[in-house]
Amino acid sequence: MKVLFLSRWYPYPPDNGSKLRIYHLLRELARAHTVDLISFTSEPVDLQKTSPLHGICRHIQTSVYSPMTPGGLAGLAGLFAPRPRSVVATYSAELDALAQSASNQEQYDLVIASQIDMAPYAAKLNIAARLFEEIELTTIWEQYALARNPFKRMRGLLTWLKLRRYVHELLKSFQATTVVSDAERQRVLRVAPRGSEVVVIPNGVDSDWMAGDFGEPQADTLVYNGALTYQANFDAVAYFLAEIFPRIQAGRPGTKLYITGKTDGVRLQRLPQNDGVVFTGYMQDVRPRVAQSWVNVVPLRIGGGTRLKILESLALGTPVVSTSKGAEGLHLRAGEDYLRADTPATFADATLRLLNDPEMRARLAETGRNKVRELYDWRMIGHELDTLARRVAASAAESPSLAAVERPAR
Repeated sequence: MKVLFLSRWYPYPPDNGSKLRIYHLLRELARAHTVDLISFTSEPVDLQKTSPLHGICRHIQTSVYSPMTPGGLAGLAGLFAPRPRSVVATYSAELDALAQSASNQEQYDLVIASQIDMAPYAAKLNIAARLFEEIELTTIWEQYALARNPFKRMRGLLTWLKLRRYVHELLKSFQATTVVSDAERQRVLRVAPRGSEVVVIPNGVDSDWMAGDFGEPQADTLVYNGALTYQANFDAVAYFLAEIFPRIQAGRPGTKLYITGKTDGVRLQRLPQNDGVVFTGYMQDVRPRVAQSWVNVVPLRIGGGTRLKILESLALGTPVVSTSKGAEGLHLRAGEDYLRADTPATFADATLRLLNDPEMRARLAETGRNKVRELYDWRMIGHELDTLARRVAASAAESPSLAAVERPAR
């Protein structure tokens, strides 16, 4: 098949969760199909530095993404629009033109829109087979449902109602929509019960990339591999430093916590200060830091999707202690593949048990690594997406009436 892939994130280097998913799914699709990529970028692309992606995609075109500025004209206009504010404020005429031109010049069998930002562009194209890849609603839902401040709760409710109405109509323009977990699937179905088919295509890990010797695990070392520029990560680290880490240090005074990922623009002074914390900043290759850590801590309390950080850690043989929220959507057995803890006391206790027991650590490392290889290798997940993509294309070829559905207005 000839596939047009529209991406919110330019997927190289694959250094965050969204980019990792997009990069590996593109790679797997390209094994059997011709794939053209049109993608937003955060800045102009240096083609020399992205050559691996050019080995996957036949043609690549990009447009610089303009994030929403709440006080800007587009952001203010979005307040009064029927569509979500972010969709209105970040619309790109350039990317729209690139997509329209590509679909007019090439006879594509399928268009894939990766994440909600790209769905409006795909829904307007004259391509009968349309697949919406990875919709995620939980984060917006939680901003409303978990808000304690009455003003923030009301604002969150209005945002959620607007998003729900928009998604309800948007999904009618796609034969199928993917999500990363069963929980996300149920939320989407509640919003759009008569929209497109909703299929779980989980996140994964490159088992071959994670194999190898990255150094011996170091005693009394913890790691949190996630950029604090993402609110869910910042909240998790703030919670851990305030309520959990001091308990761990009381039992193992020399314990250090390594926090990887970008901190650009993050007000680190808002976090509880602790001499045992090391901010590594952005790392081109996070594998050695994770592999050399005794435990990966995932004290997440908010956010949607599933956690690539857990899968990568287990694939590297580093045991995980996680909240239920952190491990949400992953088919992992608490107590066998990872340790689950949902209070500060139980989280600190589980972490200390691993720090104090090398045999327990070795056992969890082995079972976790085996489970990830069994269920979450990108090759298997890519095959699932390929099967769905072929089915969507075949269905559209047999009954192309969806192409005539009224397109959502820009």
